[in-house]
Amino acid sequence: IKGNRVMIFSKSYCPHSARVKDLFSSLGVECNILELDQVDDGANVQEVLSEITNQRTVPNIFVNKVHMGGCDRTFQAHQSGLLQKLLQEDSAYEYDLIVIGGGSGGLACAQEAAILGKKVMVLDFVVPTPQGTSWGLGGTCVNVGCVPKKLMHQAALLGQELKDARKFGWEYSHQVKHNWETMIEAIQNHIGSLNWGYRLSLREKAVTYVNSYGEFVEHHKIKATNRKGQETYYTARKFVLATGQRPRYLGIPGDKEYCITSDDLFSLPYCPGKTLVVGASYVALECGGFLAGIGLDVTIMVRSILLRGFDQEMAEKVGSYMEQHGVKFLRKFVPVMVQQLEKGSPGKLKVVAKSTEGPETIEEIYNTVLLAIGRASCTRKIGLEKIGVKVNEKSGKIPVNDVEQTNVPYVYAVGDILEGKLELTPIAIQAGKLLARRLFAGSLEKCDYVNVPTTVFTPLEYGWCGLSEEKAIEVHRKENLEVYHTFFWPLEWTVAGRDNNTCYAKIICNKFDNDRVIGFHILGPNAGEITQGFAAAMKCGLTKQQLDDTIGIHPTCGEVFTTLEITKSSGLDITQKGC
Repeated sequence: IKGNRVMIFSKSYCPHSARVKDLFSSLGVECNILELDQVDDGANVQEVLSEITNQRTVPNIFVNKVHMGGCDRTFQAHQSGLLQKLLQEDSAYEYDLIVIGGGSGGLACAQEAAILGKKVMVLDFVVPTPQGTSWGLGGTCVNVGCVPKKLMHQAALLGQELKDARKFGWEYSHQVKHNWETMIEAIQNHIGSLNWGYRLSLREKAVTYVNSYGEFVEHHKIKATNRKGQETYYTARKFVLATGQRPRYLGIPGDKEYCITSDDLFSLPYCPGKTLVVGASYVALECGGFLAGIGLDVTIMVRSILLRGFDQEMAEKVGSYMEQHGVKFLRKFVPVMVQQLEKGSPGKLKVVAKSTEGPETIEEIYNTVLLAIGRASCTRKIGLEKIGVKVNEKSGKIPVNDVEQTNVPYVYAVGDILEGKLELTPIAIQAGKLLARRLFAGSLEKCDYVNVPTTVFTPLEYGWCGLSEEKAIEVHRKENLEVYHTFFWPLEWTVAGRDNNTCYAKIICNKFDNDRVIGFHILGPNAGEITQGFAAAMKCGLTKQQLDDTIGIHPTCGEVFTTLEITKSSGLDITQKGC
């Protein structure tokens, strides 16, 4: 009752309860509803309600902590204007919504709520890395994730295209070399413009932006601590957690003192030199890939498998291509110590690593050690225990229902901190917008987490939508599936003399659902652009026959999906002999 603007105690089969729900829905007012016939202690709740309200029936309605009564009294209050007056008396809180975290999901939610006329605050504070790196408004994606990653990936691709250019007749005699400092300055200038754009957008929508660390101190109340340690307190009716994640460390001697993470790499003021990347995540492979692509000596140390959770056939093909193009892989080893031999920009570090399969240890010297072993949710130190929000003790992730609501009714969450959801920027943005519309505009639309496309921006890009082959077999059984696949040779690679059996496409079809495409996978140039288009088709229920009926655009890489004929079960050769 205390935590909700409108609280309805109801029974799912009660027609009077249904009328009241419809009334509040027509007013665009969000209600918290407890169906007493669907909870174990419903009878006890009703008993307590009768004691405090002297009303034994349902619906039993409270508006802003005021007991409204049942169905008839609520409709009478609506006709007299009393209900509207009570709904407006929400001045107990300073804000309608406070969003903790100014990343993609948090900003999307805050701005949408403000567009809907609500009083909104965004709290955003970047705790500096052990190396002292911090950044501006916008979250991981803009500052230390997708945006700088894709730009550095592009820098590496341009290096490859310079080599290809000679085969196409471009003549240049002087040696071409890469300048790290020039690249970093250009990328950081672009990111700075995005930071400013976010701040301007919040100002235009009258969202209050506070560069402070938010922490719950009691129900509906948070403490905001700025860089100087000054504390301010704010209250709100609703809260959205959008705190995101930060890179994990190994917990070995020298890791935080001498290693960097992706949080540091994209603004590193000097070229990292000979680099050891620790990890097999997409972050590890992407960073290792573009560092090698600009000419650095790169080794990737892998504990077990590449790209855990991704399609393993595709993951191994990604790794194989990187290995063929200069990236060294050190498999089945983990670092146990990092020791500084020389200071500098970069310095020299000795890494001692141990085999995961026996007593063997190895040592090697690198200029830079980049840790990319996974990310930890920023949910531990924001006071959630003080208000009772459930957090997965092991992962730090927050369980939510299908409308992103936590177990505390006025607290919601979006983005990478959600348990069992994909960690992708566009998902956070979509979920944030839709959440604001449900909270403040009476919308019922929920975020759809099915068939979300993604791309790993390794030197040869890997695009994916739907299920991995392993997951498809687990869900649908192997005998119910047909997998179509082929290698393909991009036309741009032919004159350049690049390998004609490297790029690969496959689709996974459910034979007993009209050959519906349930998994889409491509390894090749511009895989992100190709996957985005086919993802829309998969949302529409794409089948193999529809792909066959589609006329391809020639010559493109994407057209390969309109001519797939060979199935894995046939065992036929898929190597390419020509265009």
